[in-house]
Amino acid sequence: MTDDNPVIFIIDDDPSMRATLADVMRSVGLEVRTFASAQEFLGGDVPDAPACLVLDVRLPGQSGLDLHRTLRESGVGLPVVFISGHGDVQMSVRAMKAGAVDFLAKPFRDQDLIDAVHEGLERDRARRGRAVKAAELRERYRSLTERERDIMALVVAGHPNKQIASQLSLAEVTVKAHRRQIMQKMKARSLPELVRIAGRLRA
Repeated sequence: MTDDNPVIFIIDDDPSMRATLADVMRSVGLEVRTFASAQEFLGGDVPDAPACLVLDVRLPGQSGLDLHRTLRESGVGLPVVFISGHGDVQMSVRAMKAGAVDFLAKPFRDQDLIDAVHEGLERDRARRGRAVKAAELRERYRSLTERERDIMALVVAGHPNKQIASQLSLAEVTVKAHRRQIMQKMKARSLPELVRIAGRLRA
C-alpha cells in the first residue's frame, strides 16, 4: 500500500452502523477496514499508509477511549475521530485533550465525518513526513565517524575551532577539515542549520 492509498479503520460494535460508515467512506473513494471491537483491531495489521481511525466510544471489552490511550502509549500516532451515541461534554473534552481529531455525537452528518476523516489523514501524512525526515537525519548522523560526532557536538555548543582543537588534542586545520566533512554529510548549509539539525536529532 502506498501513500496514494489511505485507509480508514472503523471500530463499532453495531454491524449496521459499521456498514453505514463504511459506505460513507467508500463513497468518497477511501479504502475501509471494519472491526467490531478494540481487540479485533489490535489483532490486525496496520498498513504502511496514511490512515485514520473512526472509533466508537462505547465498545465491548476495551472502550474506545482506553484503546486510544493504549495506542498513544505504544507510540502509534494514528489520528482518531471519536463517534458516540452516548457522549457528553466531559467525555468529548477528555477525548480532544488526548489528541483526537474530532468527537461526533450520533446522529451526525455524513459530511461532518468526511471532513473529520480528511483532517485526520492530513495529520497522518504530516506525521509520516516528519518521521521520514527524522529517519533521514539519523541516517546522516550514523554516517559520521566517532571523531566527527565529537566535533559536531562541540561545534553546535558554540565552541570555536581553536578551542575544539585544544580540547581534542588536534591541529586546528584538522578540525576545520572535519567540520567541512560534517557539514557535507549532514547536508547543512550553515552553522545555524547544523544547530537545528542537532536539535531535531535530540528530540
